Amino acid sequence: MKNATATLLTGLAIALSSGTAQAQISDDVVKIGVLTDMSSLYSDATGKGSLVATQMAVEDFGGKVKGKPIVVLAGDHQNKPDVGVNIARNWIDNDKLDAVFDVPTSSVALAVSTLLTEKNKIFINSGGGSSDLTGKACSPIFVHYTYDTYALSSVAGKAMVKRGEDTWFFLTADYAFGHALERDATNIVKAAGGKVVGSVRHPLNSSDFSSFLLQAQASKAKVIALANAGGDTTNSLKQAAEFGITQGGQKMIALLQEITDSHGLGLSQAQGLILTDGFYWDMNDETRAFSKRFMEKVGHMPTMIQAGLYSATMHYLQAIDATGTDDTAKVMAQMKATPINDFFAKNGRIREDGRMVHDMYLFEVKKPSESKSEWDLYKLIATVPGDEAFRPISEGGCPFIKK
Repeated sequence: MKNATATLLTGLAIALSSGTAQAQISDDVVKIGVLTDMSSLYSDATGKGSLVATQMAVEDFGGKVKGKPIVVLAGDHQNKPDVGVNIARNWIDNDKLDAVFDVPTSSVALAVSTLLTEKNKIFINSGGGSSDLTGKACSPIFVHYTYDTYALSSVAGKAMVKRGEDTWFFLTADYAFGHALERDATNIVKAAGGKVVGSVRHPLNSSDFSSFLLQAQASKAKVIALANAGGDTTNSLKQAAEFGITQGGQKMIALLQEITDSHGLGLSQAQGLILTDGFYWDMNDETRAFSKRFMEKVGHMPTMIQAGLYSATMHYLQAIDATGTDDTAKVMAQMKATPINDFFAKNGRIREDGRMVHDMYLFEVKKPSESKSEWDLYKLIATVPGDEAFRPISEGGCPFIKK
């Protein structure tokens, strides 16, 4: 009788512990919020494509993790920090959100990161660029997945100075991303032996760059570097062509130019531009397969931000599956402990400061005569290993990293 009782109690204990393990998904659902730019200058590079990339990963994962449904919410932050914070706060307080993804526009990303740190919710950023996100503004619950201003500057800046293009003038978007990009590129250029002869700042989402471009032209710098993105980059380049800047011998470099920007400009205007990217659709069979599926849904090839979001979503869900919980600390620990090997990154890894380290690429935009199809836009100049492309963790100044 004692043995039977013991067996019964043991069985009950196992059942209870099993039930507890199964209940580690909070609220019986995993909720991801894609907070992005759906309506303004970054909407092509992020926006609907960011949402679709995340949804594709959820669908490919099976729509559930540990038997619990995965729900994806979407929000348009309008490139305004207060709007972004309010959306994220509402998601967390009322919708019981587990993680926020994407968040282009560094000023919004920095504000949202502060909120999510307070709320202890995971933040996986693909769209925001400021290297401060893993530097002075780093957070233990933050992952900077796709690119940052240091990598953009390091890859292209070193290459151009090395080939003699050693005097630079910056045309910079006047907000957190532009400031960080100019700062990081300036440091890279000077360290490589180059010189910065001046800079000018323009408002976000500008339509008229004539006065800024005239100042850049008058500087006689060999390189006019665009420390902006999205519509600001394409408008800068279009108007630079009207002024005949490149015909005058000065080089234009777009420090952040997505494939949607290059496609929008057209090869006749974009040919010869040097740019840094973290992904290109035509690298291999894996990248082509994903990109074909993505294009069927969105209508254009994926940007690095959108491709990175698919990879990040899968990595996040795999961490929940491996740990059996959506607990922030346990999931973050699993993500940092697990290498990333997929179409986006080979042997990628998330450092202690949240930087996902992976190869970056230096491309040149093809001439029209070199292109074989509508999206055949780039030729690869160099593959830069992640440890060379991204800032060393010792130089970031992340406050929670042990000295």
